[in-house]
Amino acid sequence: MNADLLLLAPVGAILALGFALYLALSILKKDEGNEKMKEIAQAVRIGAWAYLKRQYTGVAVFFAVMFVVLLYLAIKGYLVIFVPFAFLTGGFFSGLSGFIGMTIATQSSNRTAAAAIKSLNSALRVAFSSGAVMGLTVVGLGLLDLSIWYYFLNWFYSVNPTPAGTDKIGAITSTMLCFGMGASSMALFARVGGGIFTKAADVGADLVGKLEAGIPEDDPRNPAVIADNVGDNVGDVAGMGADLYESYVGSIVATSALGVAAGLGIQGVTVPMVMAAVGVIASIIGTFFVRSKEEASQKVLLVALRKGVFTSAILVAVISYFLIKFVMPDHMGVYWSVLAGLIAGVCIGVLTEYYTSSGFKPTRGIADSAITGPATVIIEGLAVGMMSTGLPVVVVGIAILASYYLSGGAQDVNAGLYGIAISAVGMLSTLGITLATDAYGPVADNAGGNAEMSHLPGEVRKRTDALDALGNTTAATGKGFAIGSAALTALALIAAYREQILLISGKNIVMSLMNPNVLVGLFIGAMLPFFFCSLTMRAVGRAAGKIVIEVRRQFKEIIGLMEGKAKPDYARAVTIATAAAQKEMVAPALTAIIVPLLVGIFVGVEAEAGLLAGALVSGFVLAIMMANAGGAWDNAKKYIEEGHHGGKGSPAHKAGVVGDTVGDPFKDTSGPSLNILIKLMSMVSIVFAAFIVRNSFFK
Repeated sequence: MNADLLLLAPVGAILALGFALYLALSILKKDEGNEKMKEIAQAVRIGAWAYLKRQYTGVAVFFAVMFVVLLYLAIKGYLVIFVPFAFLTGGFFSGLSGFIGMTIATQSSNRTAAAAIKSLNSALRVAFSSGAVMGLTVVGLGLLDLSIWYYFLNWFYSVNPTPAGTDKIGAITSTMLCFGMGASSMALFARVGGGIFTKAADVGADLVGKLEAGIPEDDPRNPAVIADNVGDNVGDVAGMGADLYESYVGSIVATSALGVAAGLGIQGVTVPMVMAAVGVIASIIGTFFVRSKEEASQKVLLVALRKGVFTSAILVAVISYFLIKFVMPDHMGVYWSVLAGLIAGVCIGVLTEYYTSSGFKPTRGIADSAITGPATVIIEGLAVGMMSTGLPVVVVGIAILASYYLSGGAQDVNAGLYGIAISAVGMLSTLGITLATDAYGPVADNAGGNAEMSHLPGEVRKRTDALDALGNTTAATGKGFAIGSAALTALALIAAYREQILLISGKNIVMSLMNPNVLVGLFIGAMLPFFFCSLTMRAVGRAAGKIVIEVRRQFKEIIGLMEGKAKPDYARAVTIATAAAQKEMVAPALTAIIVPLLVGIFVGVEAEAGLLAGALVSGFVLAIMMANAGGAWDNAKKYIEEGHHGGKGSPAHKAGVVGDTVGDPFKDTSGPSLNILIKLMSMVSIVFAAFIVRNSFFK
């Protein structure tokens, strides 16, 4: 019966991809606007495709090298022979999901602007449908990849012997556990590279355009304005898609492996796979509830999006009860773990909204501080970001304790760890629609830029600005959701690493604080997110510096540019940002892969477990702080632009722009990349576990 239920996973994948195709085709039928709007959208598309082509070419070299390394380890007996090939498929599907989402996003911005001419609801529907394509593509391709490998391995181990010490389902899950490294690697390159590109262009455009030249945002005279729009797509759409694809797949495979370790057998695999399929259906249903009235207020728009997300979450909560009651009636505590994950995801979203939306006190406090200048804006923004870490940590802590004990952790540690892992699956089960609320934001932002550069009526820009401001809040909410799910997924992966070491060496890792190796690992792990963020922040600074120099040069050398009589060289700014991002993304990405190997070999497997735990704790808190501070700075600037404290062009506005400029790499480069850092290190540790055990200096 469980085998029959598992068929819902590939069915869910087909449903997700089929509905994503339907939405994509419906978007392409929408009005593209006038010739100027088409021209601007085409320039953004060309820039985005050029960037991804260059990025994927560079990443292909990395994947080729890693494939050879993994194949060598497989030949030497450290890995199952399928791992190198699954590494490639994980990276391929992760990159493909980002590419598809970005392609539709770049096709949707001018259509959203054209729809805004008619009504706010029409524009919301186009932008949200574009985001839904991204969300459903991620879950569809993720389930497809998992289904293909599950059924292939199930067939293979039915006719061939399993590795020593494992039964068939154990062999399948321990092999699949290693697959996420490819998705994690692609996600990190996409997130870091895209984040550097988008924020370098954004910061460069703001510093010279708004502060020095005194021209409006998205002014067509600004040479970096197209690069800024390109960056929204390659960073906030393609990068986010690859990031959450990796979280989605990672949570399912980690849960499946821990289910087997807990003695749940095929049932432990069936529940997370089928829950993912249920989440697809719930997400599709939820998209039909996203509708807005014509009042262009944040409250109305937030209610419109919440209807879709809450509907999906309620459907998953109800159906999961019957699923678990049917599949594992003796383990109904697992359902409460699922519920804990779902509730935690909703709570983190609400808390993030409170700290980043201009409708609430924290962000308005930052806007108020702008009256006294940029320094107080920075101080207040950092304070808000730091304060915002408190409640999300409490929420995740409660979710961990609840899911552990409700699933039977007091009697069986492995059952409790399975509960924590299944809570991550619960949180990510509605990813199809939660990612849609995030990925729609860059489309709305691009639509506003298109409206400005096409000189559309002020009412159109007002509507796109309303969607854009909401997009900042939903993007911050999406990042909070991604961070929360990353924490639970990483915790499950650490538990899976412990089980992998036990399977390979027969040694049970004891995480004692009295063990100096564990303490050394904890210290290095706690330091690593800060070191990583230093690399990415500096990368944005250096790349933005190059954009600033180029924009200044064009303002100075192109005769008639400031008067609007000559066109800037948009392509040059895109090329500079692309080259800088590709160069700067290498060091941070390699850090996540090399450090776990070095710690494991030179300090031992206990230290490596400490490294993963330390990075999880500090990375989780730092990611929340950076994402929320950045989102609050951005919305504080927009709050001032609405007419408060002097409005656009006032000293308070200029101070707000400085805060937003500092917050850009916080919320769109360094903060979101930490999600992948903590998971990729766990994946690297799992994949190279056998090599580390046999070659470590500490036996």
